[in-house]
Amino acid sequence: MIYLKSITYRKLQSQDETGFPFNLPVVKSLETIELTAPVTFFVGENGSGKSTLLEAVACAAGSITVGSESVKTDKSLISVRKLAQQLRLSWQKRTHKGFFLRAEDFFGYVKNLAQTRQELEDDLKSVDREYVGRSKLAHDLAKMPFAGQLHDIQRRYGEGLDLHSHGEAFLSLFQSRFVPEGLYLLDEPEAPLSPVRQLAFIAALKRMVEQDSQFIIATHSPIILAFPEAAILSFDADPIQRVNYQDLEHVKLIRDFLNNPESYLRHL
Repeated sequence: MIYLKSITYRKLQSQDETGFPFNLPVVKSLETIELTAPVTFFVGENGSGKSTLLEAVACAAGSITVGSESVKTDKSLISVRKLAQQLRLSWQKRTHKGFFLRAEDFFGYVKNLAQTRQELEDDLKSVDREYVGRSKLAHDLAKMPFAGQLHDIQRRYGEGLDLHSHGEAFLSLFQSRFVPEGLYLLDEPEAPLSPVRQLAFIAALKRMVEQDSQFIIATHSPIILAFPEAAILSFDADPIQRVNYQDLEHVKLIRDFLNNPESYLRHL
């Protein structure tokens, strides 16, 4: 399913192009990006602007975030929100489901979740101490709000995301927060994932697409980029261009390196 069908940049005559992100070449040449597949990849070198545009789309769409900060209040997105104000999103069908997730937000979320879990467990111990000698009913009522929140965390994530490897935790978080018929904006999801976990991520992605979800993903991973029938947009081109998987520099470099690593390493 394609919910968001195009992204158009409306350049203002009075716009100051000397500051970030308007000074990025990809922004200067940006007009309209057509989204024609349920999965679209943004690919390009560091600094090409792929993550910046993804963040701006998340701000323009008012996406829910995975973490404590909203796209409306996150201080790291102050400059990006200015770009978002000049984006026009065209919808085939508006959806408010889905979320926006950056790799750094994931690591922060796991840390905050572990802290919340510990605080709830400490609160339960405090109730046990403070309600000694009181009725069981009073004791149970006092514990109820803390136990309920802790149960919800355990229901979603088992024993805790912090007890898993980063790859396991990411997949668990991703799958637990997924709902069908949503728009999902993901920035470098490969960061916590081993190659094997990236294959598991692709399998999860396929199941979610089958449940009428749309994905826009900024990534460097040749494994994730191989997702069947995805649209790949190169931010190394000016303007942004759709490219074939086999023609990607990321793919060519990895293939050549694996075929003959010595030819690269001898120059180090």
